[in-house]
Amino acid sequence: MDIKRTILWAIFFVSAVMLFDNWQRDHGRPSMFFPNPTQTHTQTSTGTSATPASESAATPSAAAPVPGAAANQPQAAAQLVHFSTDVYDGEIDTRGGTLDKLVLTKNADPKGAPLNVTLFDRTATHTYLARTGLIGGDFPNHNDVFTPVAGPTALANDQKTLQLSFESPVKGGVKVVKTYTFTRGSYVIGVDTKVENVGTAPVKPSLYMELVRDSQPVETPRFSHTFIGPAVYTNEHHFQKVTFSDIDKNKQDVATSANSGWIAMVQHYFATAWIPQQGAQRNIYVEKIDPTLYRVGVQQPLSTIAPGQSTDVSARLFAGPEEERALEGIAPGLELVKDYGYVTIIAKPLFWLLEKIHGVVGNWGWAIVLLTVLIKAVFFPLSAASYKSMARMKEMTPRMQALRERFKSDPQKMNAALMELYKTEKVNPFGGCLPIVIQIPVFISLYWVLLSSVEMRGAPWILWIHDLSQQDPFFILPVLMAVSMFLQTRLNPTPPDPVQAKMMMFMPIAFSFMFFFFPAGLVLYYVVNNVLSIAQQYYITRMMGAGKKKAA
Repeated sequence: MDIKRTILWAIFFVSAVMLFDNWQRDHGRPSMFFPNPTQTHTQTSTGTSATPASESAATPSAAAPVPGAAANQPQAAAQLVHFSTDVYDGEIDTRGGTLDKLVLTKNADPKGAPLNVTLFDRTATHTYLARTGLIGGDFPNHNDVFTPVAGPTALANDQKTLQLSFESPVKGGVKVVKTYTFTRGSYVIGVDTKVENVGTAPVKPSLYMELVRDSQPVETPRFSHTFIGPAVYTNEHHFQKVTFSDIDKNKQDVATSANSGWIAMVQHYFATAWIPQQGAQRNIYVEKIDPTLYRVGVQQPLSTIAPGQSTDVSARLFAGPEEERALEGIAPGLELVKDYGYVTIIAKPLFWLLEKIHGVVGNWGWAIVLLTVLIKAVFFPLSAASYKSMARMKEMTPRMQALRERFKSDPQKMNAALMELYKTEKVNPFGGCLPIVIQIPVFISLYWVLLSSVEMRGAPWILWIHDLSQQDPFFILPVLMAVSMFLQTRLNPTPPDPVQAKMMMFMPIAFSFMFFFFPAGLVLYYVVNNVLSIAQQYYITRMMGAGKKKAA
C-alpha cells in the first residue's frame, strides 16, 4: 500500500470536511462538530450564585432570586448618563449605575477613519453589560435606580482623570455610592463601591461584580472562528475558558473560590474583565440566566458594618483591546485573554519577535515579511533536506511507475520492489515529508499570532492594503497565493495515480478560495512563505543538477 498517498488523501479529506463545516458556520447553519448554544434553554448554575437575575426577566430564576420585596416597589424612572474620554464614549444607566454602553473611540490609524468598536451595549438584539450590586439582604443591587451626583461627564483636555458617582436609594438600612474613575489613555476603569450603614443594626453584605452578555457572534474573518465566552483566572488554577455550549450543558469547570485573579468575557481582538483587589476572598460563578444571556462574576463578602460606619471596596474594570504588552502590566495572567490555544508556547515568542521587528521597521506588513524570511532562514537546512528528497523522488518517478505497472496485480510484490528501489538509491520515501511536518507547528502558531493580534487592526502595509486585519479589497494577494501554490505543485514530483495527480492540482484552487476571505496579513504571510519556498526549491534542484553534471 502506498502510505504517502494515503496520508495525502487523509489530509485532503480532513481539509474538505473542515472547509465545509466552516462554510456552514459562516452562513449561520448548525456545525457538524460544535452545537449551537442557542439551541438549548436549560438553566444552569455553579451553585454559588445568589445574585439578582436580569431586570428584564419577568420572574427571577430559582438559582438567582431577587433579594427582598422592595425590588418590586415603584421607583423613579431610570435615565442614561452620557460620558466621554479620550478613549471611550459611553452611557451609564442609573438603574443599578450599570455601565450600559461603551464604545472604544481611539483611532488605530491616524491617516484613516476611526475604527470604533462597541463593547458594552443594550439593544433589542444584543446585550453586553458590566454591573455590580449587593446581596445578603434587602440591599441595593443592579435593579435599583441610582441618583447621579452632579459633576462633569467629559474628560477635559487639561484633566488626567474623570469621576462619575451614583448614589443608591436606602434599602435594608444600606446606602451605596458607586464611583467610576476614567484615566486618560487607559482602558482600565476604577470602580469604587462605598457601602454605608445608615440603619440601626449591623449588616454583612456581599458585593457582586459580573459581566453579562448574549452569545451573539462578533466580527471575525470568514473560515476562521476565534473563541468567544467567559474566562476565569486564579493563581492556583491559572487560565480557564468556558464555551457557551458548555454552560448550556452545565459542564462549566472553573475555580469557584479564590483570593486572586480576575473574571472576563473574551471575544476576537477585545476583552472585558473585572479585577478585584488581590488577597480579597471571592466566590466565582459562571451561569446562564435566561435563554439568551450568560454571565460570569465574583461575589466578595464584606466585613460586618456597624450602624453609622461604612466600607470601601475598590476594583478595576478592563475594557479594551487585547494588546499583549499592555495586558501584562494590568494584572497577572491578563495577557492570556489573547488566546493562542494549544500553540501558546510557540506563539508568544513569535509575537515577541514580530513586535521587535515592528519596532525597527515601523510597519506591521513589512514586519510579517521579515519574520517569514527569518523563519525560512532558520529552517533552511530542514527545507533543503526535504527538497533534495523530493527531487530524488521526482527523478525516480518513471522507474517507480514502471514497477507499479509491472506488479499492479500483486500489491505485495510491488511494495517489496519499491522498497528495494528506495534501498538501492538510498532514498527515504518520507524524506520530503518529515522536515515539513516538523515545521508545521511553527507555521500554525504564526497563523494564530496574525489572526489574534489586534495590532493588525487598522494597520496598513503598502498601496492598496490599508488594514491587515481585513481581506484584500482587490484580491491581489489571494491570486498571488493561488499562483504560488500552483508553481509549488508543479515543482514537486507528479503522483503516479492520475486521480491523485488531479487532486494535487485541484488543492491550490480549493485552498485559494478560502484565502480570498482571509485577512490580508495572513495571506501576505503565506504568499511570502510560498515564494521563498519556490526560490529555495529551485535553487536546491539547480545545485543538485549542477553537481550531477560535474560528477559526470
